[in-house]
This record gives sequence, C-alpha cells and structure tokens, in this order.
Amino acid sequence: MSGKYAFTKTLKEVRFLFCQSSEHSAATRSFLTRAYPTMKKNNPHTPIMLREALGIEPKVYARYEYGREKQESLSGLSDKEIEDKVTGLVKTGI
Repeated sequence: MSGKYAFTKTLKEVRFLFCQSSEHSAATRSFLTRAYPTMKKNNPHTPIMLREALGIEPKVYARYEYGREKQESLSGLSDKEIEDKVTGLVKTGI
C-alpha cells in the first residue's frame, strides 16, 4: 500500500468532504481511518484536508499545479471503490 499513495509531483492538495454521522459517508470515514496515516506518511509535505459538515455528500477534491482541480463523488461507494477513485486522482494529475 505504501507505493499506492505516493502522490504525483503536480498534486498540491487533497480535500475530503463528508458527513461525520450519516450512513452515506460511512465508507468514506472507514477509508480515511484506514488510509490517512499511510497517505500522510508517504506525502508529509502535501496537505490532506478532512472537512466534516452535517448532511453533505462525500466527495474528494484534488488540486494540482496552476490551481486546476478534479472532483470525484464518493457517495454510495465501498471502501475499495473509494480507494480506487482516490488512487486515480493522486497518481494521474491533470
């Protein structure tokens, strides 16, 4: 898993938005509990922000060089599907 979360050099920030109590954000919370320490350990200088808001649909944003952003919805996905979406964002760039 360590190589999986080695971010691309053009990635400047990753933001997760999710609800701290709703069922539709449960897989996102589970994923972050498991994967956040590994992501931060492998990318200590890249901000990984966790934003909790009541009733919000779970999403992940990746900000790259020159302010370009990509967004993926995480609603209704399993832990493994979330991992695949996040891996795609942090590895590819724009």
